[in-house]
Amino acid sequence: MKKIFFPLLATSIILIMGTACNAPDKSSAGADFIDRSAMDSSVKPGDNFYLYVNGKWLKNAVIPSTESGIGGFNDLYNRTQDSLRVLLDSVSKANNSAGSIEQKVGDFYASGMDSATIDKRGYEPLKPYLQKINGIKNAKQVLSYIVELQKENKGILFNGGVGSDDKNSKMNIVIFGQGGLGLPDRDYYFKKDTASLAVIKAYQNYIQKLLKYTGDDSATAAKKMILIYDLEKDIATSHKTNVELRDPQSNYHKLAVSELDKEMPAFEWKATLDAMNLHSDSVNVQQPKFYAKLNELLKKAPVDSWKAYLQFHTIDADANALSSEFVNASFDYYNKALSGQQTMKPRWFRLVSATDGHLGEALGQIYVKKYFTEAAKKRMLELVNNLQTAFDARIGNLDWMSDSTKAKAKDKLHAFLKKIGYPDKWRDYSKVTIDRNKYFENRISCDKNQYDFQAAKVGKPVDRTEWGMTPPTINAYYNPYNNEIVFPAGILQYPFFDMSGDDAVNYGAIGMFIGHEMTHGFDDQGAQYDKDGNLKNWWSKSDSLKFVAKTKLIIDQFNGFVAVDTLHVNGALTTGENIADLGGITIAYDAFKLTNEGKDSTKIDGITPDQRFFLAYAQAWRSKYKDELMRQLVSVDPHSPDRFRVLGPLSNFAPFYKAFDVKEGDKMYKPDSARIKIW
Repeated sequence: MKKIFFPLLATSIILIMGTACNAPDKSSAGADFIDRSAMDSSVKPGDNFYLYVNGKWLKNAVIPSTESGIGGFNDLYNRTQDSLRVLLDSVSKANNSAGSIEQKVGDFYASGMDSATIDKRGYEPLKPYLQKINGIKNAKQVLSYIVELQKENKGILFNGGVGSDDKNSKMNIVIFGQGGLGLPDRDYYFKKDTASLAVIKAYQNYIQKLLKYTGDDSATAAKKMILIYDLEKDIATSHKTNVELRDPQSNYHKLAVSELDKEMPAFEWKATLDAMNLHSDSVNVQQPKFYAKLNELLKKAPVDSWKAYLQFHTIDADANALSSEFVNASFDYYNKALSGQQTMKPRWFRLVSATDGHLGEALGQIYVKKYFTEAAKKRMLELVNNLQTAFDARIGNLDWMSDSTKAKAKDKLHAFLKKIGYPDKWRDYSKVTIDRNKYFENRISCDKNQYDFQAAKVGKPVDRTEWGMTPPTINAYYNPYNNEIVFPAGILQYPFFDMSGDDAVNYGAIGMFIGHEMTHGFDDQGAQYDKDGNLKNWWSKSDSLKFVAKTKLIIDQFNGFVAVDTLHVNGALTTGENIADLGGITIAYDAFKLTNEGKDSTKIDGITPDQRFFLAYAQAWRSKYKDELMRQLVSVDPHSPDRFRVLGPLSNFAPFYKAFDVKEGDKMYKPDSARIKIW
C-alpha cells in the first residue's frame, strides 16, 4: 500500500489478502445457520475445536489459482465484489448527468475496463514523470520531485500526512512516518532463509522488468536494480520493527520545524512542508531515526542512485494503471511471489476494487441504497449496545483492577462513538475530473483530491464524522483518537450477521467482532489512550503493572503456536489483536446470556444455544491460505492466523469448556489457574 493519509492506529479485525470462490450458501448450512457439512466429528471439540467445526471443509477446500486463500471473510468479499460489479456495469452504461457521482463512478470504472486503450497508450502517461527524473542533477531536485508525488498521494520514500494529535486528539497535526521500502518489511532485507531469499529475488526481478519496460536495456536495468536495492537496504537499517511500531509513546515526537531544520538541514523541513501545502510550525515525526537517515542519504548517496530509485518507484506506484506488461509484472511480485496466487483476477474484479479505492464514498452511496437497510442498522446498534452493557458489567467485576481505574475504564467505554453501515456525511468529489477515455489521469485526479482534502485539515479541529473505511468494506476497526468503533455495511452480512439469524449465531459471529473492536480500546495500545482519544495515562501504577503481566501471558501463549513449517506466531506483534479476540468472545458471550435465547436451553437441531454460539464463532473464522501468504502475514500482520484466533481464546474460556464438556486430558484443556483472563 503506497497511499498516505491512512488512520495511523485504526485497528481492524481482519486483513483481506485475497478472495475466494465457492462461497457457502446459508441455505446449504440448514435453517439454523450452522454448516454441518464442514464439521469433522472424528475430532473431539476439546482437542481442536477449529478442526471439529471446520475439519471436513479444510480437507476438501481447494484454493483456486486466482486466490491466495479461501474462507468466510474471503467468500463474503467475493460476493460483495459481484454485487458491486452489477452496480458498476449498470451505472457505467446509464445516461448520467455530467458531474454526478454516478457519472464519475461509472466513467472511472469504464475507463479502467477499456484495456484496449490502456494497452495502446503503454507507458505514455508516465513519460513526463520520467523526463523530470532524467533531468535531476542534485539532492534538492530529488526532494522536490518526491514532494510533487506526495501531493499525488503517493508515499514515495516517506509517509507524510495529516491526522489527530495523539496528545490533543481534537486537533489535526502534520505527521511524518517511515517508508521508502519495496519489500513488505524492513526485516526482509536482512533475512537469509530460503523463502525470504525467493521473495527478494522476485522483487529484484520486478525492479528490472519495470526499468526495461520503460526503455532501459538489460545491463542498465541490472545495474540500476543494484543501486535501488542497496539504497533501500540502507534505508531499512533506520526502520523500526513492526513490534516497535506498536508502542504509541515511542512513536510520538512532536518537534518544532525550526529545530528539525537545524538537525536535518538536507531534508529542508520548512520548505518541504510548504511545498506539500502542510503549513505548520511543528510536526509529529514518528520515527526520527528514519528521517536522520534520509538526511544523511540526501547528502551522501549518489544522484544516480536516487534517480534509479525514483524511476522504479514512480513506475511501481501506478503500474496497475498502465498497459498489460506492467500489470503482469506487478502481479508476479505482489501476488504470486508474496502471496502464492497463481492466476490474476478478471479485469472487472480488479476495477471494482480500484473504483472502491479511489471513489469509495461515491460508490458507497450507490451500494448502501441497494444493499443495506435501516432495519439492519438498527439491529446492529442493538447488538452494540448490549455488548456495551455486558462489558460494563465485566469491568465492574474485575478482581485485578482498582475501583478508581474501573471508573475511568467505564467512562471510556460509554464514550465510544458508534458508526454503523455508512457515514452520515458523504465525501465531496466535486473537484474530481473523470474522463471515460483516460484511466491513468482519472486515478491521478482522485489521488490529488484525496491529498488536498487531507492537507486542508492542518491545524483544524478533527471531524469525528469521517470514516476510515468505505461502506462496502469487509472489515471493522477501532480508532483510539476518536475512541470510536466502526462497522461498514459490507461486514454486516452472512456468515457474520443476518437479520433472520437467531441470537446465538449473531452474537457468536458479529457479536465477537463487536466485542473485539470494543476491547481494542483496552488492549496494550488502546489502553494508553483516554476517553477523549488522548495518549494519556489513566491507570494507577499497580493496575498498570498487573495489566502488563497479563499481556505477557498472552504473548507467551501465542509465541507457542506454529503458523507454517517451523515459523511461529509473533506473540509481541499480535498482542493487541489477541487481547481483543479474547475480550471479544468473552463480552459477546456475556451479552448473549442477557438475551432470551441465551437464558434458555432449548436445542435447535440437537444443538444447545451455547454450543451454537461457539460453533458460529469458529465457523466465521474458517480459512485456508497458501504458505507464501502465511509467511508474509506472520512477518507483517498484527493478527494471528485464523485458527489460533479460535483455539487461543477458547482455551482460556470456561463457558466453552462447559458447553462441549472439555476435560483434563483434552488437548485444549488448561487448569483454571492457567487460563488467561484480562477483560
